[in-house]
Amino acid sequence: MADENESFKLLQQMPIFGGLNEATLRSILNHSRTVDVAAEGYFFREGETADALFVLINGSVRIEKIWQGESVEIRKLVTGDCIGEMAIIDLQSRSASVCAESDCRAIEISRTTLHKLYQENIQQYAIIMMNMGREVSRRLRTASDRLFAMDQSELH
Repeated sequence: MADENESFKLLQQMPIFGGLNEATLRSILNHSRTVDVAAEGYFFREGETADALFVLINGSVRIEKIWQGESVEIRKLVTGDCIGEMAIIDLQSRSASVCAESDCRAIEISRTTLHKLYQENIQQYAIIMMNMGREVSRRLRTASDRLFAMDQSELH
């Protein structure tokens, strides 16, 4: 993996890895790989099967959904954010596409790596799953607030 110490420090600072011990973080890194996606390339597309989440080491991405045949930007994410965790939690296909706005590098953490953690240390697995649930919940609250604000502006 690129610079393992930098990747380790990045994971330590991220909410979805909060509360995990050093051995677990190192194991996740050891069983993960680094991927590069060029600007305007896709990490994944809406509807694809989900088998991994990604942690952005550098770069920025657009989250996009198809609406009436057109791609619509939902939000942007940057270095230190994770992408793809929702499909890992609910075991569904990708709900949106993720397009690199700039050249990106990310840590790809596979469902297999998380399953290995489940088998080896259920407590650490529970922590990461709770943390991912919290992150998805935060994003849902933001989306709900935006939708509410849009509804209110249409009423007035």
